[in-house]
Amino acid sequence: MFDGLISYLDSIKARDPAPRSRWEVLLYPGVLALGLHRIAHWLFQAELYFLARLINHISRMLTAIDIHPGAQIGRNFFIDHGFVVIGETAVIGNDVTIYQGATLGGTNPTNGQGGKRHPTIGDGAIISLGAAILGPIMIGPRARIGANAVVTKDVAEGQVMVGIPARPMLVDAKEYQKGFVPYGTPCSERFDPQTQQLEILRCELETLRGRIGKLIDERDAARSKPGEDRESA
Repeated sequence: MFDGLISYLDSIKARDPAPRSRWEVLLYPGVLALGLHRIAHWLFQAELYFLARLINHISRMLTAIDIHPGAQIGRNFFIDHGFVVIGETAVIGNDVTIYQGATLGGTNPTNGQGGKRHPTIGDGAIISLGAAILGPIMIGPRARIGANAVVTKDVAEGQVMVGIPARPMLVDAKEYQKGFVPYGTPCSERFDPQTQQLEILRCELETLRGRIGKLIDERDAARSKPGEDRESA
């Protein structure tokens, strides 16, 4: 158990350069919220729902993080800062990172799949600040959800989603993301889908201008040939 705790704290230090020691990590609200959730989830599975909700309520007051006791969470889960909401039927894999203000929300129970109303998050996924992932959808392993993105459809493995509604970025994540990336997406507007679309349009415009220029040169050359022939005669 002690070795597992040390491994967990080290996994957080690997994703957050701020703490100088494991003792500091123990003071993180996300660590406290996860520890209390483990207790609440055990009580929930034992059908001690009131006690589970009581632990959940205490955790929310202490950490500003609301994790429903029914949520299933894997190893090395890291909530960076607070104000995160995780719904009852959410399933979170291993080594997942969630930043402040993110929500794993649910849909109408009558529209769920076998009662599941909240998303499933694959191993190693990163959910950036303010993102909302809604409904019983699947976020693939190593996927990145950008800041303030609203995701309502499945996300493929390694895909980067940004915008409202969230759209996949045109650049494959494998081309520039090696390992963990803080906040899920690079801090550069060249990776924004709208910027990329404008860049594509600009390139196409330049190509069309080149073709038009070439056609004009060929037309001018064709017009000048008859005059040259008469002068030589």
